Amino acid sequence: MLIRNATILTATGKRYEPGFVLMQSGSMAAVGDGNGPDPKAGAVVIDARGKFVTPGIIDPHSHIGVYPVPETTAHDDGNELTDPIGAGLRAEHSFWPQDPAIERAVAGGVTTIGVLPGSGNLVGGRGIVLHLHPRRGARAMRFPGAPEILKMACGENPKRVYGVLKRSPTTRMGNLRALREAFVKAQKYSRDWEAWITKQQKPRAKKPDDKDGADAKPPDRDLALETLALVLRGDILVEWHCYQADDMLAALQLADEFGFQVRAFHHALEAYKIRDVLARESVAVATWDDWWGFKMEAYDGIPENLALITEAGGRAALHSDSAIAIQILNQAAGKALAAGRAAGIKLDEDDAVRWLTANPAWVLGIEDQVGTLVAGKRADVVVWSEDPLSTYARAELVYVDGQLVFDRAHIGAPWSDFELGVRAMPPSKKETK
Repeated sequence: MLIRNATILTATGKRYEPGFVLMQSGSMAAVGDGNGPDPKAGAVVIDARGKFVTPGIIDPHSHIGVYPVPETTAHDDGNELTDPIGAGLRAEHSFWPQDPAIERAVAGGVTTIGVLPGSGNLVGGRGIVLHLHPRRGARAMRFPGAPEILKMACGENPKRVYGVLKRSPTTRMGNLRALREAFVKAQKYSRDWEAWITKQQKPRAKKPDDKDGADAKPPDRDLALETLALVLRGDILVEWHCYQADDMLAALQLADEFGFQVRAFHHALEAYKIRDVLARESVAVATWDDWWGFKMEAYDGIPENLALITEAGGRAALHSDSAIAIQILNQAAGKALAAGRAAGIKLDEDDAVRWLTANPAWVLGIEDQVGTLVAGKRADVVVWSEDPLSTYARAELVYVDGQLVFDRAHIGAPWSDFELGVRAMPPSKKETK
């Protein structure tokens, strides 16, 4: 498939106007200036004159599928509010692939999401990175090769949830104590398993009374400690819900104490206050364009947050945290870009596109496969009606792995069985007048 005569925003600093994108066998075969190579026999050629092409949008913080629409108690599967350390939980086991919000996200140009548990627990559980093909189950939607991710939380949410239940933690110091205790246990759990494995690998003479019993028995598995042990080994990316600058600094101190890396702070409305620290420590920020003030720890949120982090050399990404906001993340990038420029920060359109694509790909550990329009990467591509940072832009064509999954001009059957009857209903009399 060859898309030509479009403005190509690659998210690499290169812009081709006009340019082309050639997709072949699910990958991008070539990207560049002009009309591109002569198409082979049978190739599909799209003349995208006047339109824009970007990588697929990546939302690193979504609750689609675990808090599906319509919003009902029966669908409330994102927070297991029974233990503040829920590291043994997996969002995959709550994900509903029939969520109508999935198709709506794709219609907004989104091709990949990081689905996370909620933030009511200090450790909410493992998230899952999904490629937005319509499939019957979460495992079939897993992004190939994506690393494991873990949702953690600090600040108001866990202390409020467990304060209401009259159990620890009820304060920020309680939050940190509970996390430290959990990681101390995870350290011992790791040592016990390493000692057992080492013992099994050593040749030894079998004693007459050794009946392969207690001496050969491994430590008991603990799903929560197993996950935290993988964090300590660096095998799981830590995605940490934090708003206040002091909470983020405390989280970094805890991570340093136990020797693991924070991949990104999510929401992070006060990240601009410690942007030099975050840039130095290579910790990304996944945040909104201008949400603020909905609780005390969100009081100091400012619309220049993304721009200030970028100016400081940090890695800033946009997220939605909402089944509605995910549909217009391109507009959020435009707003954040305008706010930064109004504050005198030197930014270009590529910075804003990277907030939507390249940087969230890094947050989820899939930057080698998606996030930029580069030959050899997966062909996750969006054709926009106009500049994607415009309020008026619409995603017209959306490709995942080179497969057309959304065509605004030819809307097919709904992805969700939940909406089959709704879309098949005839228009009302009022609509036909």
